[in-house]
Amino acid sequence: MGGRASAPYRWKRKERMTAVATRVEGSENVRSSRSFALLYLAVFVGGISSIGIEITGSRLIAPYFGNSTIIWATVIGLTLTYLSIGYYLGGKLADRYPSERFFYSIFAGAAAGTAVIPLIARPILNASLDAFAALNIGAFYGTLLGVIFLFLAPITLLGCVSPLALRLRLQGVEQAGGVAGSLYALSTLGSIAGSFLPVIVLVPYLGTRETFYAFSVALAAIALIGLLSSRAVAYSAAVAVLIAAIIALSFLGASGNLRRAESGQLLYEGESEYNYIQVIKNGDEVGLVLNEGHAIHSIYNPNNLLTEGPWDYFMMGPFFNKDQQIEDVRSLSLIGLAGGTTARQFTQVYGPEVRIDGVEIDPQIVEVGREFFAMNQPNLNVIVEDGRYFLKTTASTYDVIGVDAYRQPYIPFQLTTKEFFQESYGHLNERGVMVLNAGRYGTDYRLVHAIATTMRAVFPNVYLIDVGRFSNTMIVATKQPTDIRDYSANIARLQPGSPLRTIGDLSIASGNIREWNGGGMVFTDNHAPVELVIDRLIIDAARLETEGR
Repeated sequence: MGGRASAPYRWKRKERMTAVATRVEGSENVRSSRSFALLYLAVFVGGISSIGIEITGSRLIAPYFGNSTIIWATVIGLTLTYLSIGYYLGGKLADRYPSERFFYSIFAGAAAGTAVIPLIARPILNASLDAFAALNIGAFYGTLLGVIFLFLAPITLLGCVSPLALRLRLQGVEQAGGVAGSLYALSTLGSIAGSFLPVIVLVPYLGTRETFYAFSVALAAIALIGLLSSRAVAYSAAVAVLIAAIIALSFLGASGNLRRAESGQLLYEGESEYNYIQVIKNGDEVGLVLNEGHAIHSIYNPNNLLTEGPWDYFMMGPFFNKDQQIEDVRSLSLIGLAGGTTARQFTQVYGPEVRIDGVEIDPQIVEVGREFFAMNQPNLNVIVEDGRYFLKTTASTYDVIGVDAYRQPYIPFQLTTKEFFQESYGHLNERGVMVLNAGRYGTDYRLVHAIATTMRAVFPNVYLIDVGRFSNTMIVATKQPTDIRDYSANIARLQPGSPLRTIGDLSIASGNIREWNGGGMVFTDNHAPVELVIDRLIIDAARLETEGR
C-alpha cells in the first residue's frame, strides 16, 4: 500500500539531507579558500615577473647600448606602455572570459614569451654590433627597439593578471574596494621584490639568460598548478611540456653568449654583475675586452711594458710640472683599475715604493686582472667600490689621480662634473696632477672639449694629448699653474731609451699637445648631458660616413 511517510521518518530524512548539504557547502568553501590563496600567489608572482623581466632586460641590453638615462627611459617607457595595454585588455577579457582556466592560461603564455626573449634577443643584438661598426645608426637603434619589442607579449599578458584576478575574486560590489586594494597592493609588493631579486640574487648567481628562464619557469609553475586545480588536464599537460622545454634550454645554453672578439685566442669568458668579460690573446699580448667588444680595457705583454695606448700616458701627467723629477711621484689613485695595466707600469717606472690605490667597481674584473694580467704588485691596494664614492669618502691625497672608467660607448656622467673635479682637486698633493682618458670619434672632439672645459673651471691649466694607437685623448690638469714648455724640457732630461722618454718623445712627435683654455658648457652634477653629446657624435659620424666624407 502506498501512503505518506510518518512524521519521524520525514524528520530524519530532512536531517540527513541537511547534513549532506552542509558537507558539500563546506567542501566548496575549502576549495574556494584554496582557489583564492592560489590566485593571490599568482598575482604576487605576476608582479615579481613583470618588473623582474624589465630589470633583466636592461641587463641584456646594457653590454650593447650601455645603461645611460636614454636607454633606461626607453626600457621603462615601453614597459609601462605594455603594462597599460595589458590592464586595458585584462579588463575587457575579465568580463568576457571570467574563468580560472583562462586566467592561468595567461600565465602559460607569459612563460612562453619570457623564454623566447634570450633565444631571439642575442642574434638581434649581435646585428646591432655590425650596424654600429658600419655606422648604420638607424639599424643600430632599430635593434634596440626590436629587442624591447620582444618584451611586449609577456609584459602585456602580465598586465592582464590584476583585472582578471579582481573579476575572479569579487563576490559582491560591497567587497569591491577591499578586494581591489588588496590585489593591487600584493601586485605592487611583488613588483618591489622583482626590482631587487634579479640584481641581488638571480643575475649574479645564475646569469642574465638563466634569470629569464627562472622567471619563465615560475610563471609556468603557477599556470600548471592553477590549471590542475581547475581540472584542465589537456592544458596542464601542455604546460608541463613547456616547463620541461624551458629547463632543457637553461641547461643546454641554447641562446649562446655575446659575440666573441673577432680575433685572438680566447683565454677566459664570463659574466659578472656589471660586465660580460673576455680575455683575448694575440701573440704575446693579452687584452681585456668588455661587453660589446669594441674597446680594449687593459693590455698585458710580459715582454713589453709599454702599450702605445692611453695607459702609458697616465705616467706622463706629472711632467707638465716645472722641473719634475721621477722621485717626486710617490702615490697614485686610479679610478677604473680594470686589469691593472697602469698600476703595473707605475710600479716599474716610479718604483715599488709608490703607493697605488686602484678603484674598480667589478670584483670579477679584479680576479681576472690577478689571473691574466699580472696584477699582483705588493704596493697596489685594490678597492672594490664606485670611484666617485671612494674619492668622496677617502682622506688620502695623491700625486696623480687617474680616471679611466669607460663603459662603451659612454662614460659615467658623475665622473665628468665640476663637483667631481673639485673633489679630485682637494685630494691632490701640492704638485699633483689629474689625468683623464676621454674617447673621441676620429677628429670629433666634442666630448673631449666638454670634459676639458669642465676641468678648466677647477684647475689653473689643462692640456690635451692625442693617443695614436687608439681613438683617445688624454686630458691632463695641474693643481699648480704650469707652462706647456715645461713638458718638453722635462722630457729632454729623461734617460734616452727609458719608458718615460719613449712615451714622452712619442707624445711630442704625434700627440698634438696643446693647452685648453675652456669654452662651452661646464658639466655639473645637476646638468651633465654626456649621453646626448655622445649620441650626437655617433649620429654625425654616421651621416658623414653616408655622405662619403
